[in-house]
Amino acid sequence: MRMRIATPLFLATAYGLLTTASVQAAQWTMATPYGDASFHTQNTKQFAEDVAEMTDGELTITVHSGGSLVSHGEIKPSVRRGTIDAGEVFMSVLSNDDPIFEIDTLPGVAGSYEDAFALWQATKPMITELFAQEGLIPLYAVAWPAQGIYTAQELTDPAQFEGLRVRAPNINTQRFVNNLGGSPTETEESDIPTAFSTGRVDAMITSSSTGNSMTAWDYVSYYTDANLWLPKNIVFISQRSFDRLDEETQESLMEAAARAEERGWQLSRENNEESLATLEENGVSVAKPNEEVAAALQAAGDQLFQDWLSRADDEAEAALEAYREQQAN
Repeated sequence: MRMRIATPLFLATAYGLLTTASVQAAQWTMATPYGDASFHTQNTKQFAEDVAEMTDGELTITVHSGGSLVSHGEIKPSVRRGTIDAGEVFMSVLSNDDPIFEIDTLPGVAGSYEDAFALWQATKPMITELFAQEGLIPLYAVAWPAQGIYTAQELTDPAQFEGLRVRAPNINTQRFVNNLGGSPTETEESDIPTAFSTGRVDAMITSSSTGNSMTAWDYVSYYTDANLWLPKNIVFISQRSFDRLDEETQESLMEAAARAEERGWQLSRENNEESLATLEENGVSVAKPNEEVAAALQAAGDQLFQDWLSRADDEAEAALEAYREQQAN
């Protein structure tokens, strides 16, 4: 038997092939502020698994949850700078960039999952354009369940809002609380238990899902299911990171994103039903607001909407009008 001797040329060629293969396989880092108990994080991690499978390992995404990598407010700047490749944020935290990002936190604009998805489709072109200006690509967005109000005492009178310290995770919710006469406090999801235990907040505006994942029954007894709005999380990536991928990997990534969006909206629906049931099972009283409280919420929402109109540009207003026209047909 003739033995093949590994010549220096052969070894160099083999090493070069291995090096090329290792360069082609991309490893991305992704940050989300939400914990592993959140259906959003579960969906994001499934998205990462889908990407790895669909690209045969040519692209892997490591998801860092619960704000463990960077804080919520630093996720978008970190992706923009290229410190990380991908991120997930509560879309309305970007409202300082443009009022279009807070459109899904305006009471009365989209009060159902169907409406919320239609609103996303109507505003997506403008949001995509704004992201592109910063070298970013939005991949998908998923709605939270409708927002309600968690309190230690039953909400029966609008006067109860006066001076109430309310957890408000974004500027629009803070404006809404101010309109009600309350005192808004910005608190990240992971800090909710501490905020209640230390008396920093008395109430919070958030979804059934967050109340469930943060075991709200440990510090409140009532959930007013007010159906205020259905805000969204948005997942996005660096354009530079995307451009480094080959065309086939890019296509697989976008297909996995489309799957994640469809799956995420269904998970949100299911999670809302499960979370409401879990809240009640753990002693939280769930009820719709009475007429007086509902009227106060409506008035605060109307004021919020007028404020938004005063700040929105023509393109944002056109996107809202396109959405409303579509809903009317």
